[in-house]
This record gives sequence, structure tokens and C-alpha cells, in this order.
Amino acid sequence: MNVIPLKQEFALCLINEGYEVSLEIGKLYRVIADDTAVQHGYLRLVDESGEDYAYAAHRFYVLHLPEEVEETLLLAH
Repeated sequence: MNVIPLKQEFALCLINEGYEVSLEIGKLYRVIADDTAVQHGYLRLVDESGEDYAYAAHRFYVLHLPEEVEETLLLAH
């Protein structure tokens, strides 16, 4: 069973160079908690393939959204 934590992070894609099929500039992506990826300068997120992959963190702007907005975004995915 996939349990989604109450507090989620979302990241806005700023740079998709080299990953045009996997990432869309201006799109919000759900961030998957991965401390190892963060320690190495990456964010793990669910991309356009529907799978989670690690991408360089500089490609994104991490957003901290109100809980109501997070819930709406999670329901939409």
C-alpha cells in the first residue's frame, strides 16, 4: 500500500535541457523523499513517464505549499 505523507513537496521545473521528453518547463512535479539523492545534489521526483527518477536539483525550484493546495495536487495525480 502506497501511503502519502501529509507534508509533500512539489518542485517547479526550470530547466529541462537534455530531458525534454521527461520534464516540462513550468510544470509542478511531486518530490519523493530521498535523503541520499539530496546529499548528492539531486531531487527524486515523478516525471512524465510516471516513474520516479533523480534529477539535478538546480533544474527545479522547490515549493512549500499550503496543505489545502498540496491535497488538491495529490488528488489530481
